[in-house]
Formats: sequence, C-alpha cells, structure tokens
Amino acid sequence: MKRQSFPAVLLPLLLLKSKLNIHLFRILIKRQYDHKVFNGPIHHHMELHPLLVKITDTPQFQRLRHIKQLGGTYLVYPGTSHNRFEHSLGVAYLAGCLVKVLHDNQPKLNISEQDLLCVQIAGLCHDLGHSPFSHVFDGLVIPEVQKIKQSKGKHEQMSVQMFDDIVKRLKAENEDVLKEHGLDDEDVIFIKELIEGAKTSEWTYKGRDADKSFLYEIVANKQNGIDVDKWDYSARDCHHLGIRNSFDHQRLLKFARVCKVNGRNHICFRDKEADNVYDMFRTRYTLHRQAYQHKICNIIEDIKACFDDNNKSSILPSDEIFEQISSSTSDNLKESRDILNKIVRRKLPKFVGEARLTEKNISKVVDLDHGMKEQNPIENVYFYSKRKPNEASAIKDYQLSSLLPKRFNEELVRVYYKRTDGNKEEMKKVEEAEKCFQIWCASNFELH
Repeated sequence: MKRQSFPAVLLPLLLLKSKLNIHLFRILIKRQYDHKVFNGPIHHHMELHPLLVKITDTPQFQRLRHIKQLGGTYLVYPGTSHNRFEHSLGVAYLAGCLVKVLHDNQPKLNISEQDLLCVQIAGLCHDLGHSPFSHVFDGLVIPEVQKIKQSKGKHEQMSVQMFDDIVKRLKAENEDVLKEHGLDDEDVIFIKELIEGAKTSEWTYKGRDADKSFLYEIVANKQNGIDVDKWDYSARDCHHLGIRNSFDHQRLLKFARVCKVNGRNHICFRDKEADNVYDMFRTRYTLHRQAYQHKICNIIEDIKACFDDNNKSSILPSDEIFEQISSSTSDNLKESRDILNKIVRRKLPKFVGEARLTEKNISKVVDLDHGMKEQNPIENVYFYSKRKPNEASAIKDYQLSSLLPKRFNEELVRVYYKRTDGNKEEMKKVEEAEKCFQIWCASNFELH
C-alpha cells in the first residue's frame, strides 16, 4: 500500500510526542476543515470562518441567491445576473482583509479576534433585508407598504431583524453556538450596530467603546461613504456590466490607517491616495449614470413597482415573484401580469428626452451625485502623510486636481411617451412629443 503523504508544514507536528502538540495538531486539522474557501471572479479565493459558513447555510441567507444585485438592470444589461449572495460573501471577505491590515500595522489598536469575527459577520449580513429586485422595492414599494403597515422599512433595519432570526435559528440547534466561537450577547449587539453604521457624533453605541469607533466605518461608513460594501459592488458591478473601474480598492486597502481626528478614531488613508479615493466616488457616479439609473432601467423598474396595494403585503421573499405573478391565474393579479408581459415583450414607454435641471423649483426625476449630494465627498475623508503617519486631516484644495468638477451632483428630468406598440400613428406622436420637449427645454433652460 502506498504511504499516505502529509503536507510538509505538518510533518514537524507529527514527530512531536507531547500531548500538548498533539492537541495543537488536532486544532489545526479541525480549523483546516472547518474554514471554507469560496472562489469567485472578483476576489478569487475567499476563506471564511466556520461561524460565517453556518450563517450562509441558513434559509435567510440562501434567499440572497435569488435576489439580483442590480434588480431590473438585468433586463437591459444581460451580464448583470449576479446576486446579493456573492456580493455579501465579497463584503465579508473585504471586511476581514481591512481589519487584518489595521491589526497588523497598528497592534496598539488592540483589535481582538472577536472584533474581526463580528465585523466579518456584519459584512456578510448587511444585505439580508433586501427585497425582490433590490433597491427597486426600497425606493418605490416599501414606502407604499409603510403607509399600510406604518412600519420602518429601510433595508439595513430589515437586515438587523433578519440577523436576529438567524441567531435564533442557530441557537435553537445549538444554544452555545456563539460561545463556542468566543462571542456573547454584547457581540450580537455590536454586529447589528455595524450593519446600520454609526450615524451620530456623540458616542451612544453599546457594542464597543468609542476607542474602537473606527470599526463602525468598515461595513457601513456613515461619515464619508468609504466602506467595503462600496469597494465590492464597484468592482463586481463594473465587472458584470463591462464598465471600466478606475478605482483600485486593493491599493487603498494597503494604505488604510487609524488616526485620531477631532477626538475620534477614524480610518484614514495616505495623502497620495487622494486621486484613488476620488476615483471611487467617480466610479459610483458612473455606475449610477450608465447603469443603475439608465433611462431604460429606470422606466422598467418603475413599471415593475406598479403592483396594486392588495399584493404589496404578500410580497414573496425573492425575485421569483416575477415568475410567480407571470404564471398566476388569479384575477387580482391580471393587471400585474399585463405589466410584466409588456416588460418581457419590450413594449416599454418611448424615451422622449432628458434635460439637466438648473433650477431648484422644478420637480426632478433622477438625482445623480458622487455619494454626498451636492457636497464634494472627499472633503469628509481624512489623510495622513508619510512623515506624520499618526496625524490626519482633510485634504487641501491645492493637493487635488484642478480638473475636478465644480458641482458634484446633477438633477435630471426625463420624459417618456407611454405606448404599447410601435405603429406609425404612435411613432408620429412620439416625434411630436420630442419636438414639444425641445421647445420646453429651450424656454426653460435657454437652449438654442
């Protein structure tokens, strides 16, 4: 019989006879088999902690396999069939990478294994609360449901509720599941706070003390919008859309550092990375302009949200609602079936035109910005220098490119002609609508 071979790195352990080393060997072997490696096109090999694997194996998390990351954008860009499941794995992985960089470069931060695990879990679970078609329901349907149920519907808050359900499910199977991985009830509170992000300057959070406030900026950064959630979807969405991504999150990761600014510990970056940070915000704008709020994507998603109030209270937990409604024979769903049938057959309203608004008193349809409305988002990012790595401040104007835009948001009005087919009579009406729109633009915006 051929002798079984072992990895060379384990041979010294096999030669040791003490009970202690045998115990350590068993721990290493157990860890090798408990950790799971996920492979993907963006981050390649992602190793996740056993507790994260247990979370991914719950029905609440598996549901994310059936929710497309970009909702109705798939009906315009066929490559965007990726889902919330793989995005969540990516965010968990990047969250772990960032915590490890900070821990290795700054041991005095006293980042514990529990801190690392909690941040990774928050990254994994941050999108649990997404409804079918992702942000379509956030912006259009959930507000209507709130009118009926008078309940809060923001997806972060729903993610927290879903995470509570997962914890209950895991504890029902094993009451000590958290304790076995070094976590307790305070850590559960911490994870839920991380999912929602720290929104106030006054420290009111219970999961960790203010000296670890920087951990609250990793998954959902409410201070300046630089977080691993944005890093993952920027890379992932650009990849599937075929849009060039000029932002290098791997490089920025290497220059992350915690500095105390205005009495609070913040994640800061090297001053020479200012252009890279701006590219991140610019990429966000590009994704919104070319994909998320594409003229056809918008109208498809608006149409998708046109289900009557009787159906909104019984929304299915995933994108399968599309097929369920399409195949239903219920009289109550006839109007919804007709709407979805028009989408599939591309019988969509005809795009007439769009104009960038210059006056605040005109109702807008589409709002595009770099992440912080009209404000330059980079003003809220802190940078340190090579000579003073422990001191950080906002970037100076003269340190930024003079080619940056004067405005960081724009408001668009879009006009569509509602039609069901492309017969000659309707096409003439579309042409007339386009002429009327041009006249309106000229009179309102002094266009010639």
